[in-house]
Amino acid sequence: MVPVVSLLALWAYAAVTTAQDIARLRQSQRVDTELRTPVAAAVTALQAERTAAVRYAAAPNAGNGGDLKDLGARTDRAVARLRLGRDSTVADSQELPAGVSRRLDVFVTGAEHLRTLRTAVLGRTAAWDESYTRYTKAIDAAFAVDGALTGVQQADVASDARVLLEFSRADEALAQEDTLLDSARTSGSLRAESLRLFGAAVATRRALTETAVTDLPSAQRAAWRDLAAGGPYRALRAAEDRLLTAGPGTRPADAASRAAWGPAHARVRDGMRTIAAATRSVVAGRSDPVARGLFSSAGAVVLLGLAAVAASLAISVRIGRALVSELVNLRNDALEIARRKLPEAMRRLRAGEEIDVQAEAPTGPPAEDETGQVAEALATVHRAALSAAVERAELADGISGVFVNLARRSQVLVHRQLGLLDSMERRSEDPDELSDLFRLDHLTTRMRRHAESLIILSGAAPGRAWRMPVSLTNVVRAAVSEIEDYARVEVRPFPDVDVVGAAVADLTHLMAELVENAAQFSPPHTRVRVTGEPVGNGYALEVEDRGLGMGADSLAEANRRIEQSEALDLFDSDRLGLFVVSRLASRHGIKVHLRTSPYGGTTAVVLLPTALLHHGSAERSARHAGHAGPGREQERAHA
Repeated sequence: MVPVVSLLALWAYAAVTTAQDIARLRQSQRVDTELRTPVAAAVTALQAERTAAVRYAAAPNAGNGGDLKDLGARTDRAVARLRLGRDSTVADSQELPAGVSRRLDVFVTGAEHLRTLRTAVLGRTAAWDESYTRYTKAIDAAFAVDGALTGVQQADVASDARVLLEFSRADEALAQEDTLLDSARTSGSLRAESLRLFGAAVATRRALTETAVTDLPSAQRAAWRDLAAGGPYRALRAAEDRLLTAGPGTRPADAASRAAWGPAHARVRDGMRTIAAATRSVVAGRSDPVARGLFSSAGAVVLLGLAAVAASLAISVRIGRALVSELVNLRNDALEIARRKLPEAMRRLRAGEEIDVQAEAPTGPPAEDETGQVAEALATVHRAALSAAVERAELADGISGVFVNLARRSQVLVHRQLGLLDSMERRSEDPDELSDLFRLDHLTTRMRRHAESLIILSGAAPGRAWRMPVSLTNVVRAAVSEIEDYARVEVRPFPDVDVVGAAVADLTHLMAELVENAAQFSPPHTRVRVTGEPVGNGYALEVEDRGLGMGADSLAEANRRIEQSEALDLFDSDRLGLFVVSRLASRHGIKVHLRTSPYGGTTAVVLLPTALLHHGSAERSARHAGHAGPGREQERAHA
């Protein structure tokens, strides 16, 4: 026992010593991951935002500020990653020198204060030079953080990091050039101050690259030579020289056009960033031999001690392995049932397929141990769940059949009632009586649509059908006449287009549902407008109301329900109209999308595919568009 305890003590000492050294290395790696990399990302975001801010401040009328807002949000997210709380940064959690934490706090605070400048730029109260100076100052603070980090690393790694920092500053100078030139293009001329700052940035970039390149690793130094000898770099230098010799007031397009500067700048910038990334990888890789060397002195002791511990655990592992294997198999079986088998069976049942419960969950041999008994109980639960699902599907099919049967009977009575009302309307000459007959006709038409909705909800097809094409105008008017507040609906004139007979009934029903929804959810004194026009993929109809509208989440949920009819909840009675629209749209390949109206309400866009449009003569009479068609609507208006 004593030798084992001594061996374990020796192994613990070596392991703790090695773990401490590894912890220091891990801390350095965490600094790179949690500090240096986020700071670099924030610098990239600030550079992009600086370009947009200076451009907008130089010529506010050149854009609407949308790009600046997006880039500002991106910068805020990048800077927020460096915050741990209201008054602390990620440097406070890394046990770093106070100088690093202080510089990072200066950078983060300065970057956060740029929100005020961003607001001033968008409000057209900030000058371009002030914007340029403050953004550049914030970026310089970020490089100060990187410089402080090089002081806490080992000598050889710190030297490479300083070279990398100089190269990154050269990339920043190139970004400053592009910002100044972009703002000059926007304003139309290169001011004296812009030219001075541009010249300083050019001189800084050239000086930094000359000093940094000599200390780059050999592969990256060769890559820089190839980049400097290439056409894009020569074109960039030529454009810089032309701008520096042109003088103030020069039009940037004359000295360095966007077509000449843009591609060259992009190639050089990407090349420099590629070289910087490769150098960063080399610097990180030089720490690997150090990490491997940590195990050289105490490695043998650690391995021997680990072997002794492993020997003592061998028996328990041998015993527990079989039990763990059985439990893993049992867990996998349970997950397979919960994640794949049961959902697949439910999908097949919803699709109308039949399922053999015994085939899906067969009965196995009797269990011999406790684990097997648990598996047998799980299989029993699986069979019970499948049986309940099958019974529920059969019950739903039976109820659906009853609903369809009742709806079909109601349809027959409604059609007979419509025919009787039509005859009475034709015989009546009393205006008051005729008006009452028209209102009764309208209510009967709505009853017919509700009966058809019940059939559609049950998964069957409605009974109405047309053989000949019908004018789209008549179809829309027939849909309008099937709602209660049809008098509030304004149907704009449509171009001459016809709908194939097979889609007339479903399209009329679909449009009636959308128009009725628009009328119900808008104030009574407002109007609902229905417009349409041909588009590249068919014909687009729009139903627009001026109600209170829907929130973004509600609108997204409604569109999801329309697109995914199988996922809709039939017990959500407030959304049954969307389910009817979804079923009818999917039947004919019609696309329906809800969006916010400019008037505050909601606009439903219905895209009819080309296959539903007929380019020939169509039945124009109201009679062919249904009993309650546009012709009948006009008769009601005269009455």
